[in-house]
Amino acid sequence: MDNAVGPVLRMAGDDVDLVVRAIEDDNPGHLIEVIDSGAYVRIQASGFLRVSEASLKRHLGSGYELRQLEAIMAAFAGRIKTTSDEITWQLQVRDGAAVAAH
Repeated sequence: MDNAVGPVLRMAGDDVDLVVRAIEDDNPGHLIEVIDSGAYVRIQASGFLRVSEASLKRHLGSGYELRQLEAIMAAFAGRIKTTSDEITWQLQVRDGAAVAAH
């Protein structure tokens, strides 16, 4: 995938599927790619990706907090921005050239 951005999570089981569903809800019309490497799962899209706490709560339960996702994020690609209610990853641009930072 060109210009891939998104999180690399340390998690396994059904929770990965639920995080992916939350991300899909928040990114309608975007191709989301999931790469399972065993102990880590990379979730990525081209150029921009977001996940909201509301979507995570909808899929993982009302007690789920955004900081819980941050705690299992081993790495990420792109520029990350965290607010009180969402995390976004976007393509970094330097000198007119796109760079997906790790």
